Amino acid sequence: MSTLKRSGSADLPLHYGAVPPWLAARMSKLGLAITEAILAEYGKAEVLRRLSDPFWFQSLGCVLGMDWHSSGITTAVMSALKRSINPHAKELGIYICGGKGKQSRETPAELLQVAERTGLPGDYLVRCSKLSAKVDNTAVQDGFQLYLHSFIVSDEGQWAVVQQGMSPASATARRYHWHSASLQSFVDEPHASICGESQGQILNMVAHDAGGARTSILGMTQESPAAMMREIQQLVMPSHHDVRTEDVDLKRLGAMLWLAHEKTPKDFEELLLLEGLGPRTLQSLALVSEVIYGTPSRFTDPARFSFAHGGKDGHPFPVPLKVYDETISTLKVAVERAKIGETDRQQAIRSLSELSYRAEKDFIPNTNLDAVIEQERNESWKHDGRTVFGRARPPRGGQLKLF
Repeated sequence: MSTLKRSGSADLPLHYGAVPPWLAARMSKLGLAITEAILAEYGKAEVLRRLSDPFWFQSLGCVLGMDWHSSGITTAVMSALKRSINPHAKELGIYICGGKGKQSRETPAELLQVAERTGLPGDYLVRCSKLSAKVDNTAVQDGFQLYLHSFIVSDEGQWAVVQQGMSPASATARRYHWHSASLQSFVDEPHASICGESQGQILNMVAHDAGGARTSILGMTQESPAAMMREIQQLVMPSHHDVRTEDVDLKRLGAMLWLAHEKTPKDFEELLLLEGLGPRTLQSLALVSEVIYGTPSRFTDPARFSFAHGGKDGHPFPVPLKVYDETISTLKVAVERAKIGETDRQQAIRSLSELSYRAEKDFIPNTNLDAVIEQERNESWKHDGRTVFGRARPPRGGQLKLF
């Protein structure tokens, strides 16, 4: 059993409103293609590990076109994955149960159905689901009331939980991540991650330092540790909607933009199979490639991944539907061909992120992020850009240069 970790906290401003149908359908398609690519490359355990990583989860939501910093990412991503993965659950070996509101209360029944299909211990999975919710709703009294509970389980028995609580008083949300591979106890630092704004001193009956209290209350013998476990990761999401220089790693973003817009596939032998795609699609594919193949250290600035497909509220720019659809098509074809042993196209997509890493080494970024965003907005209409407010229109006046 691996070492238990708690990955920290993040501020997730509350956003209300539904995901528009034109985006929800695309999120499901791209989410499925990304999941299939990870399964093919790394296996089921890696899918669950990534879902329990708050930085990767937020980055995935950005690539799928959700607002880069909002609490809505949690609901939208888990809904999209459930819609697209569950119809193929037997083939993929991944099942998603629960969801928001009423759906969260259906988790036990859904888990028992999964158990009947897979032979997994249903009662145990239900107990894990209920305990994880009970811990975050009752044992950790941090001012957040749970309203979303998603339980993801593989047919091999590993599972992850992504659940979220709301604090209307502070207009923030806190997301909790669990991972069975790192779980040693439900009553002693069980979380893989807690994402939310710090609430100061809270009552946390599952913290290491609460061991003595648990001993008295539960009548159990348990050694109390000497100190609180140090938080390993800290994801802090600001309240501002626009993407700013301080929100992204400019060296990483600049190298990727340079690769997609200043170079062409014919310059790189690894990308010959992607020739014919425009620079804007290569930009999106490079970020999708990183979500699939990137190492954990690559997700410390989730806002960078919003430069793949923008955001539904127009930050950093409208969602370019033509680019989004081309990304989905390219990735789906690569995944399907890989299933029959033709991995060249999949390797070409992987090479996009590898080439970005290489370009970063000697890349000196400009401080022109605002100009880059303005250029994306000016050209959004060419890519059928859209937000919840409507379609993008051609700009008035001249065009800005990207670099």
